[in-house]
Amino acid sequence: MITVLQSGTYELFETKEQTKILILDKKYTFAWVSIREIGEILVTSHKTHKTDTTLALGKYRLYDVKDEPKLSDQIHLELALGEGLWQGYLLPTGLPTNIKKRNRIIPTIEVITKSTH
Repeated sequence: MITVLQSGTYELFETKEQTKILILDKKYTFAWVSIREIGEILVTSHKTHKTDTTLALGKYRLYDVKDEPKLSDQIHLELALGEGLWQGYLLPTGLPTNIKKRNRIIPTIEVITKSTH
């Protein structure tokens, strides 16, 4: 079963310090950092970050997936890349919150949203 948890718009940019920042719906802000032994993680952020370079803008979808063939039973985040293409990410423990501030984000070829290409 696939359940849509959230959908809306996102912005992905980089600061002068080369930190990637992901903003969902102009209200949820996460620093997107890479840690050598762990991989990539999202970290809850309440600071205002100054954009140096915009990397992507578009729509996002957050899904909860259970018992679907060929899909991992996890939370899936999909970011629109443009021209009908989507990039999928697995969030094993969901999006970070004020309580659990850091969560892994894993790129995946598993995409739920149908691309137009």
